[in-house]
Amino acid sequence: MKVVTVDEMRRIEAASDAAGHSYAAMMERAGRATAEAVISRLDVRERRILVLVGPGNNGGDGLVAARYLGEAGADVICYLFKLRDPAEDENFYRVQEQRLGIVLADEDEGWRRLQQFVREADAIVDGLLGTGTRLPLRGALAEMLDLVKRTLVSRQQAPRADLISLTASLPPLFPPHWGGGSEARGGRPFIVAVDGPTGLEYDSGALDEAAIPADLTVTFAYPKRGHFCFPGAGALGELVVADIGVDPALAADVPLEVITLAMVREWLPPRPPDAHKGTFGRALIVAGSVNYTGAAYLAGAAATRAGAGLVTLALPTAIHGVVAARLAEATYLLLPHELGVIAAGAARVLAERLEEYDALLLGPGLGRERGTAAFVDSLLSGGKRRQRHVGFVSVEESEDALPALPPLVVDADGLNILAEMENWPERLPAESILTPHPGEMARLMGCTIGDVQADRVATAQSQAAAWGQVIVLKGAYTVVAAPDGRTAIEPFANPGLAKAGTGFVLAGAIVALCAQGLGAFEAAATAAFIHGLSGRLARAEIGEAGMVAGDVLARLPQAYQHIVGA
Repeated sequence: MKVVTVDEMRRIEAASDAAGHSYAAMMERAGRATAEAVISRLDVRERRILVLVGPGNNGGDGLVAARYLGEAGADVICYLFKLRDPAEDENFYRVQEQRLGIVLADEDEGWRRLQQFVREADAIVDGLLGTGTRLPLRGALAEMLDLVKRTLVSRQQAPRADLISLTASLPPLFPPHWGGGSEARGGRPFIVAVDGPTGLEYDSGALDEAAIPADLTVTFAYPKRGHFCFPGAGALGELVVADIGVDPALAADVPLEVITLAMVREWLPPRPPDAHKGTFGRALIVAGSVNYTGAAYLAGAAATRAGAGLVTLALPTAIHGVVAARLAEATYLLLPHELGVIAAGAARVLAERLEEYDALLLGPGLGRERGTAAFVDSLLSGGKRRQRHVGFVSVEESEDALPALPPLVVDADGLNILAEMENWPERLPAESILTPHPGEMARLMGCTIGDVQADRVATAQSQAAAWGQVIVLKGAYTVVAAPDGRTAIEPFANPGLAKAGTGFVLAGAIVALCAQGLGAFEAAATAAFIHGLSGRLARAEIGEAGMVAGDVLARLPQAYQHIVGA
């Protein structure tokens, strides 16, 4: 599913209108979809629903939704921020014809009636401003929203659900069910945003302080970039992407996508009944040190759970017993070490086995000691001629060439070691997969974390092109970008994944899919989705505060089964 900018959405809508699918038809479907989303979550019969109607197309969507909610038995009040002319606005005319309640803000002295409606509403539909919003909000509109927020607080608004799902592509695993009226939600109304909360900037995710956070956001045709950028993304509640009849071909040139269940199902490698372990690839994972034994275990176990036929952990001899006691399914390659960290000479030991493997993961828990950095340097140099210093004299020495590296994934301390190397992008095979969190990305780029986070999509895209590598920029809504411009966002933002070790699980899943023959971009995107879905399963069963990396690891098979069996 494509993810669009505001300008791209305007172009798509204009092209749709020119092709005969009119703006009026799109608005009708948008409003109906909004009403249907509310009706599926809330018994609206004889419930009081307040629709805040803005002056533009977002308000038009709200009027259509009001009509359908009224037909479903709701007691609807349309509160118009600006008067609309029924002679020119068919949707307003039809609301009048249906005899729904209509109140004009200009005739509501001191917002008294609005305050009363907010106090009494079982649901509030925010149809004030949509994708044309410019921040900051000012004047009467900002005052109006501030009053609504203060009134909601006075109703002792309960904490808001924060489940986000793209229901057009991934049916909610655990959809919220809102039975009864507002009393069933601790006395607060169900808040619905049309396209997004008023005060959301749809390209950047900026959010005005006056914005009212939603329980449900219904957007149309395609999600917008701002739906995946914080702080705005945190104010959406559940995100539903509604079909309004736009021809998908009109968005064919949009480079950004959200990863969907259907995409991942198509990418997953087949598992024929006559397979043997070689069918599913051999993954080699270079990981671990005396201080980070868990990293090696998590990455190795994730690779086995993500379907690799054979997983070998190459780790310092000193930690073999600890890791092997937990992970019987892997084989082991013991490397020379110094005080429990991989030593420089380990590259020669590893080289003897490289040609046996279909994919290599380098980095989880290695540490950054000098000997380990020298090991990584030697491994990436391929044994090329280099210089060493004897006293004040530079002497050239050579090593036997190492075998070419298999498809490579670099994670964690592997990335930190790269960041300290000169011209490190030239040292990697083309389209290796790099899996930085924002701090590691900042070190690789030589910038601040704020610079990375300012526009995560643009950062991943530009650096993937500049470095010639596939970038997996981790975080809420992980971004996967390829050098050729392909870019995807995974649809999960889960604070339960903000725990040590969850990134190692992701790296292990990526290398397993590479070993099974997926291309770098597809392997990274598929693993990101499976990892995010596993985290979502763990969050639902355990809760976000108590989740640990092992909980995500344990649910990889469930996530896989949901994808192939859905």
